[in-house]
Amino acid sequence: MIDIQKARLAFKTFLDKYKDQNELGFNLKVVHTYHVVEDAKKIARKLNLSEENIQLAELIALLHDIGRFEEITVLKRFDSINFDHASYGVKMLFEDNMIRDFITDESYDEIIKTAINNHNKLSIQEGLDERTLLHAKIIRDADKLDNFRVKKEDKIEAIFPGSVHCIDDIENAKLTDVVYETVKNKKCVDIHDRVTGLDYWVCVLAFIFDLNFKETYEIVKDNNYVNILIDRFNYKDLETRKRMEDIRNILTLYVDNKINDIW
Repeated sequence: MIDIQKARLAFKTFLDKYKDQNELGFNLKVVHTYHVVEDAKKIARKLNLSEENIQLAELIALLHDIGRFEEITVLKRFDSINFDHASYGVKMLFEDNMIRDFITDESYDEIIKTAINNHNKLSIQEGLDERTLLHAKIIRDADKLDNFRVKKEDKIEAIFPGSVHCIDDIENAKLTDVVYETVKNKKCVDIHDRVTGLDYWVCVLAFIFDLNFKETYEIVKDNNYVNILIDRFNYKDLETRKRMEDIRNILTLYVDNKINDIW
């Protein structure tokens, strides 16, 4: 049995132990978590899942970034290359036994653990059973949906703390060839390939190639995320502007084709 209200209260108690909650990145992740919960619930309902699976999707979303709060508190930045927040979150929950603060029923443990551990990887591990794979896909889609919202609304210095410091770091940057070619090939960008501030931004846009459900693509289109995120900046370099327009066209067509099942 899943008591999502009990889990929410336990999550608030978990957050209360941190003293530096006014730090930009910390607050961003708190807000992000609650939005991902709502997005996961929205996707699960659009998929006509059972109430039990909807609540499980909500719980996984509530816990998916729990390792981020240690990351930002200790490192004062998000460092996805040197700190795997998903794996660390799994350690906190299951090795340190924090999971029982959120749910007493052990029968969901393997699904929760696997979904969280896979939510930030370049691709989902192979060989998962149908239900576990479903929840791994839901949390990945919900997480990416709110990443688009974050990039639309939040301050640049909070989005990539320690890596991108201001708007100029993106507007004056060029897009590296490897990142541009990755998008042209309709693939997600490997985080190790990011060099410039614009690489970081386009890496987020390329999340669109890794969404799993038609329902998620409909949400992307309804929110006009492709155009809003590309148009957030005034790209100073002419070649960069051309490349960003290419990316706009590639992503727009990709979303439309996914919604209309044209492949």
